[in-house]
Amino acid sequence: MTAPTEALAPTHRIPAHLSHNFISGEWVPARSGATFPDRNPARPAEIIAEVADSDIDDALAAVEAARLAGPEWAGVGSIQRGKILFRAADIMDRRKEELARVITTEQGKKLSEARSEVERATEILRFIAGEGRRLSGSTLPADEPRSMALTWHRPLGVVALITPWNFPLAIPVWKAAPALLSGCTAVIKPSPLAPLSTAVMVEILAEAGVAPGALNLLQGDREPGEALTSHPDVRGISFTGSLPVGQKIQSAAAHRLARTQLELGGKNAVIVLADADLDAAARAIVHGAFGQAGQRCSATSRVVVEASVREELVSRIVERVSGMVVGDPFADDTDLGPVVDSSRLAACVDAVEGAVAIGARVRTGGHAVTETADGSGGYFMAPTVLTGVPADSEIATEEVFGPVLSVIDASGFDEAMEISNSVRYGMSGTIFTENRAHIFDALERFEVGMLHVNRPGVGAWPHLPHMGAKLSQYGAPECSAETWEFYTELRSACISF
Repeated sequence: MTAPTEALAPTHRIPAHLSHNFISGEWVPARSGATFPDRNPARPAEIIAEVADSDIDDALAAVEAARLAGPEWAGVGSIQRGKILFRAADIMDRRKEELARVITTEQGKKLSEARSEVERATEILRFIAGEGRRLSGSTLPADEPRSMALTWHRPLGVVALITPWNFPLAIPVWKAAPALLSGCTAVIKPSPLAPLSTAVMVEILAEAGVAPGALNLLQGDREPGEALTSHPDVRGISFTGSLPVGQKIQSAAAHRLARTQLELGGKNAVIVLADADLDAAARAIVHGAFGQAGQRCSATSRVVVEASVREELVSRIVERVSGMVVGDPFADDTDLGPVVDSSRLAACVDAVEGAVAIGARVRTGGHAVTETADGSGGYFMAPTVLTGVPADSEIATEEVFGPVLSVIDASGFDEAMEISNSVRYGMSGTIFTENRAHIFDALERFEVGMLHVNRPGVGAWPHLPHMGAKLSQYGAPECSAETWEFYTELRSACISF
């Protein structure tokens, strides 16, 4: 394993207006004038931009702008709104490299991973745009002569979109695009750890023709977020992030019956049985556990392996992981960039130390990479594989959200399923086996929203529902036609003539 490379790429230069809020079609600073620093996690001493630090007054202005824009935007019609989103996708294609460099600079994922995120965001944008011609209702039989019955969808109203730092473009796209297509107006508040990628998205959508006030950008942290979730004019809140924050949002929305759509993390397992292709399983596990430094809600954080092949599998995983290059996310030879900030790095180290204290064994990694060639002091965590992890331990049941993989023994399929389902989360589940009965049993028994068989257990294709089960998800899925359950209200009419 190597330390980060000496020559870190220069920071992508961010136009000054993108560090502001975007309200009623105008880029404006926070009303108080306050800002916060957006830092490069590969070299934290470098401040990328000073970003608007919004407060309740900014939030009130953004919601009012969305409310006032609502009737006109709803009147545009879903087909025309879809054409606007198609134009936005074309612009995003043209700005792909710029977007990727912004993502890598402020979030830390490898440039190749950032490019893939832009591609996925563009594909999702085009999928949602096409729904403009399919956002339909039903014509139903009537009980009386000379009558008809029908249903249709109406936009919910003003929605708040609160997005995380790990996919600072793709997740904002898969919230903003359906909000706009449905005829809702929106206020989007990205994480302060990666705010500028979302600002570029907002700029692209405005350039494509989204009406002033239909999509507003609110930068900042807790105060503007709380103002959005409690505002009486906000009819729905779509949030991706941690379980504790999601529970607070649900509580804040419940008393006024505002809708919520919450994606809240995971503790995802890959089951590997004795008859599996171990080379294929090892490749998929390394991709799932260490891609994007393990900072995905669907990241592989547990391997539940039949004990008879554990060492064969672990040796294949460790061989791949121990050769990983940790360093500059802009460098072509880098395998693993930094985690997003110092608290995430500390959480990874603490989780490993806690596991070792109860008997787990570090097979590779297990520490922060602090000795960097250029002295950048970036937030680098060595990719880590642990064996001997008790199935009921904290590291086996709670999110680490970093490049840390726990290996847990099982006696066979039934125990592997029991262990996999023993956590409170249910985002993603994967099985490697050649036994068709076990495959279809797993599809029935896995308590997760997204399932994978003999392939990496991360993500889903743009047109498939992105969703979890248990405490990983509350409300309608995203990235699919099912998301209209959140963004629209169904109306019915009985007509006599």
